[in-house]
Formats: sequence, structure tokens, C-alpha cells
Amino acid sequence: MDENLELLWEKCLQFMRDNLNAAEDNTDLKKLENSFDLLFDSVSPVSLVNHNLTLLVPSDFYKEYIEDNYLSLLSAALKKYIGKGVKLWYSVMENKPAGKEKPITIQLKGKSISAPKVQETLPPSFSQNLINPFVVPGIKKINIDSNLKADFSFDNYVEGESNKFAATVARSIAKRPGATAFNPLFLHGGYGVGKTHLGHAIGLEVKNSLPDKVVLYLSSEKFIQQFVSAAKAHKQTEFANFYQMVDVLIIDDIQFLSGKAATQDSFFHIFDYLHQNGKQIILTSDKAPVDILDIQERIVSRFKWGLSAEIKSPDFDTRRKIIVDKLSRDGIILTDDMLDFLASEVKTNVRELIGVINSVIAYSTIYKSELSLELLKETINKIAANQKKIINIPYIQDVVCEYFGIQREQLLSKTRKREIALPRQLAMYFAKELTNATFTKIGEEMGGKDHSTVMYACETIKDVSKIDKELKKYVKDLSERIKQ
Repeated sequence: MDENLELLWEKCLQFMRDNLNAAEDNTDLKKLENSFDLLFDSVSPVSLVNHNLTLLVPSDFYKEYIEDNYLSLLSAALKKYIGKGVKLWYSVMENKPAGKEKPITIQLKGKSISAPKVQETLPPSFSQNLINPFVVPGIKKINIDSNLKADFSFDNYVEGESNKFAATVARSIAKRPGATAFNPLFLHGGYGVGKTHLGHAIGLEVKNSLPDKVVLYLSSEKFIQQFVSAAKAHKQTEFANFYQMVDVLIIDDIQFLSGKAATQDSFFHIFDYLHQNGKQIILTSDKAPVDILDIQERIVSRFKWGLSAEIKSPDFDTRRKIIVDKLSRDGIILTDDMLDFLASEVKTNVRELIGVINSVIAYSTIYKSELSLELLKETINKIAANQKKIINIPYIQDVVCEYFGIQREQLLSKTRKREIALPRQLAMYFAKELTNATFTKIGEEMGGKDHSTVMYACETIKDVSKIDKELKKYVKDLSERIKQ
């Protein structure tokens, strides 16, 4: 066999294998891959002449099975690696007479392979649902809305000791996406410290300097929703094909893939394809890779291939810089004592700091008052009073569900899967710790659970968190979020 043809065929097989329909769990996917390998191990290319490809197959059964089950996938692979207008032929082995080295074959023409249609522009509804963005990877660039926020640029990103390293790496990636050692870039840190801003900034810079690059930002929740829609429509392959066309993929809050086995399978294959083809991947998370619960080890290992950079809560100097930068863009100048007061009052994260600044600006504008230190103190006191939350069981449930990326219905269900049972126990624990509800009342609010179940959950979380670092971190994170 011609070595070039053999290499070409291996690429086609790998493409097809990577784009097999994602199964509901790893076992089913493994069976699908084994079936594929068993079939195509007995198939080999004979010749490629003038876009006529001939495959040698053991019998008519192989020919029929390939055309009934793999024709569209094979079509996409051939178009990707050979080009348009490929005609498929089969050389079917009939028998092997005694004394003959080669079997007698019959030449049969394959079904017509229609060229896959390429959609040049994604429908507007893509931002809500994955309707029909299905295209063949590598054939033609597409025009899509990158979902990038213009305000989240490097120009508007204030650097300090808490984020300097991550920002420096981000700027390097923006100049040469996919060509640095920082692939993937895994940004992690607490709520509102600027991870999303930095991801958008990279995307905006790439779009500005390399306009031909396909850049896409989305949340992991949107990715999950799109995968579920594709799976229901039996279009997992097309779903993967679409994402394989992206040059810079930015996914926010990747920790919400936790417990989503089928979505993780699809993400794994998309990740591998993009990485192997020099495409840039940027992921953000409120947890470090090793701290993400219920995610496949093979995915965690890939998170570590590039660079994991933590962004911490801004220190005093950085908070002060952010205030000056924000107010100067709105034409407002504060005295040093006013700046120091604002920077010292809001310590948790950038998002809360900007919220306070906006409130101060709005207050000053509405009441046409000159900003003073007294006015700042009065305004912040009012903001603090208005933002006080009533900590009750539904509120605790909402915070826990958001943290673990699950639905309230799952939390209140009877399932004992770890990815649901642990958040449920934590919700029960905090309900007892932070409200005046009885064990019986908590059980009723948690989907009709018995009071003894609640007692057991509270004792378990209290005892295990003393020795389990992962659980201790969950308790700390959730405590901060609930009380925030």
C-alpha cells in the first residue's frame, strides 16, 4: 500500500473515531469504539486515483454496514483530508483459490457521497440554543458571535500583585494563541476576582490582531445545555464538529461539568482535537483542577498540561488602582482619604468593589451632591443595609446549587449519587447552623426527608470536614458565599 495513502486513511479513521456519538457513560462509549475498531481493522485502502478511493473489504456485509452506519462520518473525513467530490469504491474479496497469493475481488461502486454543507453564519439563536451550527471541521471558516464583552479588554484590566502573573501570561497567549506552552490556560480563584474579564480580554485581543481566528466564549452551563439538546436530537457528532472549528475556545466556570459524565466525554474529545491541532483553550473555575468534584481523571490531567494560574482577591493597593481607574473613566476625582476609605471598606472581590463604586457615582449624580468622605460613609452604610440577605433554607439551597452546578430538583430528589448527596448534606448542615429551623423542618424543606437523615448529615459534615481537606474547603467556600 502507498505510504501516503496509508497515512491519509489513518487520519480519516482517527477523525471518525474522535467523532463517534458520545454515549451516556464511559462503558457505552467504550463499546462504541470497540465496535468501530473491530469493523475497520478489516478494511484497508487500495488506491486513490483522480478522487476515486477504493477500499478493500472482506465481504458484502462490511460494505453494507459501512454505508448504512458510517457513510456521513466517512464523508466528512474524506472531505476534510482529501477534498470535495470523492467517489467511493469497494473491492470485495470473494475467495482465495489454492496456490494463489491474492484473493479474487469484485469491484463495487459505493453510494454517492454528498458534500457536507457548510453553514457560513451561525443562526442568531445560537446564544440561547444550539439549533444548527453543524459544519465539517477544517473545511471553511465560519462567522459567529464570539460573545465577548468589549468592556472586558486588557485596557480596562487593572493589574496588581494578586493578578499580575495571570495577566502577563494572558497577554502572551493573546499574541500567539495556541503557540505557547500555556495551553490550556486554567484560571482559578474566588468569586468576582477577574477571571472572566481576563478570558474576554484574551479573546478580544485575538479578534483585534488576528481577525481570521474563530473565537468563542461561553459558560459551561451553556455548553452543557447545548450538548443535551444535541444528544436529544442524536447530533452529538455535529456538536463536536462545530466546536472543532473554533481557534480560541473560552469556557467559564468549567467546574460545573462536575457529575455530567456524558458531557465530560464530549468535552474530552473536543479538548483533545483542539489541543492536538494547536488551538487555544482557556478555562476558568472557582476551584483548582484537583479540587473539582466528580470529574474524570483524564480531564483533570489535561487541565494540568498547560498552566494553572490562581487569581487572588485584590490587595489594598490593587483595590485603590481599580477605584481610580473606574472613577477617572467617569470623570470623577476623589481625594486620597476618600480613596483610602473606599479601598479599605470593600475587601472581598473586584465585582463587589465596582458595585459600590457605581452606587456612589449614582448617588452623587441623582442628588447632585459633591462627593465627600461623609457622603461616602453614608452611602456605603445604606448599601450595606440594603444588601443584607435573610438567610433561610431556600436561600441556602440556591447558594449550594449554584456552587455545585446542580438544579434544585436534583437537590431535593431521592437520588443517592455522590454528586447530589454531598451538596444535599451540606445544605442540611448550613440550614441547621445558620437558621433556627428544627431537624424536622429542615427535612421537610429538603424534599420530605426524615429528621434522622438531617441529623446524620449534620454530624457527618461536622466530623468529616475536620479530616477531609476537600470537604473542609467546601464548607469554607459555602460559608463565605452564604454570609456574603
